[in-house]
Amino acid sequence: MIDLHRDIARRDPAQVMRLSRLGSLHQCRLSFMRQLTRRMARENWRFTRPVFDIDTNGVGHAVYTAHGPERAYSLVAFAHDLPPEQRSDRVIAEAWDATFTLFDGIPTTEDIDRLSQNVPLQEAGRISESELSLSRANRSVRLWAHVVDALAAGTQPDPEQIYQVGYLMRTTAVYGSGKFGAADREKTADRPELSAPFQTEMLSVYLTRTFVRDLVQHMARVKGGDETASLDPAIAQWLGIGNSTGLGMAPFIINHPVLFNNWIMVREEAIARVRSVPHATPDRMAQFRAIFERSKLSVSWWRSDHPVQIDKLAALKTDLDMLTAELAKRDLTEHHPWDALIRWSEDHLSEEGQELLASLILEPYGDLVDGLVDCMADSNAGAQMIDGRMSVAQVRALIRQSFDWALDLDWQEQANCARAWYVSEEKLEPRLGERFEEPIAEYEQPLAPARDAAAAYRALEDWEDTDKIAAFLLRHPEHRHTIRRAQIGRVAPYGEIRDNTISANVLPIDMLRAKLSFFGATQFDPRSDRWVRICMYSGAPYPDELNTENADLWVYPEALQ
Repeated sequence: MIDLHRDIARRDPAQVMRLSRLGSLHQCRLSFMRQLTRRMARENWRFTRPVFDIDTNGVGHAVYTAHGPERAYSLVAFAHDLPPEQRSDRVIAEAWDATFTLFDGIPTTEDIDRLSQNVPLQEAGRISESELSLSRANRSVRLWAHVVDALAAGTQPDPEQIYQVGYLMRTTAVYGSGKFGAADREKTADRPELSAPFQTEMLSVYLTRTFVRDLVQHMARVKGGDETASLDPAIAQWLGIGNSTGLGMAPFIINHPVLFNNWIMVREEAIARVRSVPHATPDRMAQFRAIFERSKLSVSWWRSDHPVQIDKLAALKTDLDMLTAELAKRDLTEHHPWDALIRWSEDHLSEEGQELLASLILEPYGDLVDGLVDCMADSNAGAQMIDGRMSVAQVRALIRQSFDWALDLDWQEQANCARAWYVSEEKLEPRLGERFEEPIAEYEQPLAPARDAAAAYRALEDWEDTDKIAAFLLRHPEHRHTIRRAQIGRVAPYGEIRDNTISANVLPIDMLRAKLSFFGATQFDPRSDRWVRICMYSGAPYPDELNTENADLWVYPEALQ
């Protein structure tokens, strides 16, 4: 065990909370997927497949049940024969290759009948508080056909194609927390296995991955009969679940400053703890070096056609070469070796490389950082209340603390307020429009905290330092949301993005990646500046393979097979 004394401070929010850095975050051992697999292995969860009723056309349903120490959860999956012309990753799609719900417990025949009338409809249907999530997925058409054809012919699929694509199906949404009639978060928040953020959704995706593996094997047997090969487990291991995520996710981290603060603060605390380790033992050094080599292989599989990510990947590969050379000559037994390495990275590597290294140094120190995951949920409900007794001077100071960079911007300049966030009438999903080219200003959502903070700060200039903020808000209720955010900053120093979310050059994909990195996603592939494809659970053990030995470091490939 290691002394928890920390003498290296957490990094400054002004450094961490820039969009370019948030858009360079990588998964780490604190990520929600890895939290879940560690827990399931540690608690010896049992998995069953009581139903697999899929016909020769690939149509039917299946049930996968995860049995925890106290409760069971069941993925109810519906497979569909989707015409190619109806296959779309857009949120406005109305049909999918497969649809799912995570049921709270073990469903009866009557439950499945009810769900069969609603789950395939997704938004157009309705589920109940017995269901915890609702999701859908489409095939990666070329890889799906390749795997089916190869197995049906009695051979194995090409591993290189598996590594390059990474998934046979990709989800286009995994809804939870009360959407479309599903159970509210409050129903499960006090359950240990679901108390951490997004554990319901991560469990749903984990079981979905098993269903997809079983379905592709089934369709291969339909085609190949007795000559069909069984999918090699070593190849199946690197089939994850893809995900297409668009603007609907971006406002989340603005609208949940305390929750997002908790994620970032826990990661920063973990990094600071490891940087504070005075000396690294040979075992820890060896583990870090091994994980670093495995991460290089993972990066070599990473593909993207988006110009921004192409440039970032090129920089990351250069970073890895530089870091390899540095590690070859660096003595990791020196005083505060991890702090020295992080400081070196800040002078030599891109933000992409710096954040990969910051994630990697946590890997040998699970005993030092894993307990922090209990602090990642939002339990600060009281922080949302405005303290009207606070003085105007105190509020001004809080605004400067989080938004000093924004107070001198010319908010009348079009480039600084070129965009506007609004909600589409058709799908009730967030959109980002051009303020001066579209008639959307009157529909704008409060997703520009920096602009609003500057406006509130200007309004406060006419008030005395000793005036109470309650008096100010009686005159200016339009600034309530800004004052609330400023006061939240007292308990959530990492709750505010330190960039302009409505500027002409804002990249929403940076916000998407920040959130998805905490899920544990890999292989980020932006398809524009507004939506991104990722891979989830690639490399993870399937339920029948899961144990305490393989439940954590699965995200790092060991070698090409």
